[in-house]
Amino acid sequence: MKKIGLLPRIILAIFAGVVIGSFMPGWFVRIFATFNEIFGNFLEFAIPLIILAFIAPGIGEIGKGAGKYLGLTTALAYGSTAIAGLLAYLVAHNLYPVMLNNSIQSSAFENPEKALLKPFLELEIPAPMEVMTALVLAFTLGLGMAAIKNDSLKKVMIDFRSVVELLIGKVIIPLLPIHILGIFANMTQGGQVQTIVSVFAKVFLMILILHFAILLIQYSVSGTLIKKNPLALLKNMMPAYFTALGTQSSASTIPVTMERAKKNGVSDKVADFSIPLLATIHLSGSTITIVSCAMAVLYINGTEVAFGTVLPFILMLGVTMIAAPGVPGGGVMASLGLLQTMLGFDATMASLMIALYMAQDSFGTACNVTGDGAISQLVDRFTSKKPKAESIQKAS
Repeated sequence: MKKIGLLPRIILAIFAGVVIGSFMPGWFVRIFATFNEIFGNFLEFAIPLIILAFIAPGIGEIGKGAGKYLGLTTALAYGSTAIAGLLAYLVAHNLYPVMLNNSIQSSAFENPEKALLKPFLELEIPAPMEVMTALVLAFTLGLGMAAIKNDSLKKVMIDFRSVVELLIGKVIIPLLPIHILGIFANMTQGGQVQTIVSVFAKVFLMILILHFAILLIQYSVSGTLIKKNPLALLKNMMPAYFTALGTQSSASTIPVTMERAKKNGVSDKVADFSIPLLATIHLSGSTITIVSCAMAVLYINGTEVAFGTVLPFILMLGVTMIAAPGVPGGGVMASLGLLQTMLGFDATMASLMIALYMAQDSFGTACNVTGDGAISQLVDRFTSKKPKAESIQKAS
């Protein structure tokens, strides 16, 4: 029997949570609340480990490379990711009061924690270090590994990353549907689920529109500079988009992304170097999703954040996302520490954030890899003496 994918499991979990919260007694819902209490604390324990395991070796690995290609590719990828985050914030800041206000007012939605059932058991699992300590330590180790010639520490950190990848892939991700089920069961019992589902639907639609907007911006810029039709370039990348949509993995889509980039006229030398690197460091779609979802969760909770607060979050997110683990949901896992320290997310808000993000993770990944083609074209343009005159090949 074929294994059910993560997205269908999340949808089933949401549906099951609504049913359980509507028809089952409070004591039964409290069983899931207890699971969520333990799982949520374990997640907080794991966040510093995730930050350390992925950011440190991630920076160390991209610290050495192919000279001008590395610096240019990294700068363009970071700039694209930051612009995507700013676009998401500006749209959310201006549209959420119109889009979401009626939904929230119609259900008299307040702080979600006030209506939630308490768990039978509260189990504290202290984190090994503070999130900000983990961030600073990760950057210190990463920059140090990039500077020194000895690879011993880097090998240890890569092994540590493999351990944490197993933790995410074999424990956290499989248990997330149960966690999301418990969230929706508890919120349904508290009479809040209609608001949450309504918000989910509107935010999901807005994120998809923003994904295609950033792709149009990326290919309009690259198409203008290389004097080719942006829509034709984007059309040629669609096989990569749909491959990522199915696999939910930028890494698994690299062969298709590389082939499509070359089809669009990117030189073999640039494509072979930039596409695998961009699969790790260019995350414009995922950043749009995280910023949009974070703004929605904050708005639901009646919290307004100023641009001066969100801008540092977006800039830090662009760096943190470089090392997002290559498993479904890795982006939101890598961002949880920033959400807590910079935007003030608590456990309930983090759980809502995970549910929102995971429901459309594959679309963010698809946007990421499709945009990689545009960035690779810019790298090819800026590292060649003059733009290529030949026309792009037709998509097969």
